[in-house]
Amino acid sequence: MSTTLSVLRQLVAGDLSEPEAASLSADERREYARSCVYRHLDDMVASGYAPEDEEGLARSVLDALFGLGRLQGLIEDPDIENIDVNGCDRVWVTYSDGSKELVDPVAENDEELVELLRSAASRFGLSERRFDLAKPELDLQLPDGSRLSALMAVTRRPVLSIRRHRYSDLALDDLVGLGTLSDEIGNFLRAAVRARKNIVVAGAMNAGKTTMLRALAAEIPARERIVTIEQAFELNLPGHRHPDLVALESRPANLEGEGQITVAELVRRALRMNADRVIVGEVLGDEILPMLNAMSQGRSGSMCTIHADSSQGVFRRIASYAVQAAERLPLEASNLLIAGSLHFVVFLESTHSCVPCRPGSEGSRHFPAQAGLRRFVSSIREVVDAEGSQVVSNEVYRPGVDGRAERAAPLRPQTLDALVAAGYEVPGLAGVFP
Repeated sequence: MSTTLSVLRQLVAGDLSEPEAASLSADERREYARSCVYRHLDDMVASGYAPEDEEGLARSVLDALFGLGRLQGLIEDPDIENIDVNGCDRVWVTYSDGSKELVDPVAENDEELVELLRSAASRFGLSERRFDLAKPELDLQLPDGSRLSALMAVTRRPVLSIRRHRYSDLALDDLVGLGTLSDEIGNFLRAAVRARKNIVVAGAMNAGKTTMLRALAAEIPARERIVTIEQAFELNLPGHRHPDLVALESRPANLEGEGQITVAELVRRALRMNADRVIVGEVLGDEILPMLNAMSQGRSGSMCTIHADSSQGVFRRIASYAVQAAERLPLEASNLLIAGSLHFVVFLESTHSCVPCRPGSEGSRHFPAQAGLRRFVSSIREVVDAEGSQVVSNEVYRPGVDGRAERAAPLRPQTLDALVAAGYEVPGLAGVFP
């Protein structure tokens, strides 16, 4: 950090600690800080110092105090989708078209990067989070809704990843427009949500699971009460679509090792909150059992996302989480729970043809995406039953020639009746899904 920027930051931080700034709102504090920056700059000019870019200095001070320093400009770039930092000077950004680029450092050194993350951990989120040798991992939501995940001490250099969500308010029709699914599948999923079917959205990392979950949630009637549960806030369901919404976030333990609240505990708590639907942003472990129990209780229509390599692989992943839980649920028992609670698995894939630039004498820092990034639904399974070590499912949509889901098998009659009652328009000729 330059000497001038460091001095200005310290001066303005001191101004913000004064009693007159304590009662200001967040927006008022930022404007107050801006005025303090220019007041201190005027004092510097009067002393004979002439900064080259006063506006740039002011922006850098405000970004350091209220945002994420040099990272803030990347976060605000609408074309950037992911930011990966492998030490302060190895910063990769991935653009919405799938291209990837190595950009300028985001801190003078790794120590400054760690301090930046500690500052963010204390300022963002519902409660202050730690980031130190005793707690070397950090997950939190940034003010713009992006998700930050960071590690230190277990890596040679501090690392962090920021996932930006460019589509925060989408419905299924919007995903049709983006090419994620067809009109037919949009019609199918809309009816499934309105028929209160329990849905798991699955796929690999960066396949668009969270975006799909938001779009499915957009089809929930506004009168219903929704409880969302996440390790770190990311869904950000819009209030105009969901006026009766409670968003819960897990909490790590404090310095004394107390006060931890897990996702699994929050799912159990949600069952006592008169929720019409429970939505878990991402299932990563033993919360799978209370999630399936929530799905199996009466009229549910709950949803979650999970990492998996295929739609069939979702059942193996659920079983592996179930056996790790305190209940140590055996495979046969977990399969029975799946069959009694889950209705549909929606599987997403992402592909792009990315050919790196051949490095010249000095190498290359840009990797263009030749065909761009595609995210699409490739499979939808209806859960039918459980037989011993197997979950019996019906792949009603399976990958076609281009990988996108195509109609493949009929729904069960009782499932079809429920979807039709919820407004499902049966595609093609009568009897296609008998």
